[in-house]
Amino acid sequence: MVEFTLPRNSQVKKGRHFPASENVKNKKVLQIYRWNPEDGENPRLDTFEIDLDNCGPMVLDALIKIKNEIDSTLTFRRSCREGICGSCSMNIDGTNTLACLKPLNEVTDIGKIYPLPHMEVVKDLIPDLTLAYAQYASIKPWLQSETIPEENAERLQSEEARAELDGLWECILCFCCSTSCPSYWWNGDKYLGPATLLQAYRWIVDSRDDATGERLDNLEDPFRLYRCHTIMNCAKTCPKGLNPGKAIGEIKKKMVERRS
Repeated sequence: MVEFTLPRNSQVKKGRHFPASENVKNKKVLQIYRWNPEDGENPRLDTFEIDLDNCGPMVLDALIKIKNEIDSTLTFRRSCREGICGSCSMNIDGTNTLACLKPLNEVTDIGKIYPLPHMEVVKDLIPDLTLAYAQYASIKPWLQSETIPEENAERLQSEEARAELDGLWECILCFCCSTSCPSYWWNGDKYLGPATLLQAYRWIVDSRDDATGERLDNLEDPFRLYRCHTIMNCAKTCPKGLNPGKAIGEIKKKMVERRS
């Protein structure tokens, strides 16, 4: 008979409880994933009760309050607090989003906060994005042009050409979309994922770029591009309202067009 054994640290256990003061009338309960690779313990869910009358309106405000006032060991990424940097991406109540854009009043009575799914965890709410950034670098996300502009002149675009970039340049590389994509879960080592492919399309359609053929050649692979099955979790979860699935479809169309 085959004996099935779960790997170490696979079971998430009940953690510590940090209750609010008895005089707190307006509170929010958050259960937060905790894991420290240095202590050899299983992951756990710590429960924190937050006084909403003394806290900002967003989940990130609550996390900062917890770190400042309750448990200084809580670890997470954050920077701009304006939905621009993508640092505070995490899974809140089962949806990948940005903690700085997620209002506390939209969180369930007992809100659950985890790191982005299907990624190695560095500590607590911090995922290891090393592979994701390496995949992003592989598409050469910068302008490649052999055309030399006139001295002290800009590389001009028509209004129509500039409009082609709308819905693409706004991506902040939070990787909420890629980590919600089943195809990326299964083939993340080969499939580039929605975030990187949206960024690739941003340069493919840039009228100032001269490397379209090279960029398409780089994506012409059974896995790098074609593992997308239009499940569309990416568009549903994007905190910026973008549609990576559509961008991937447009890349596939260009692959066909250049063969005809």
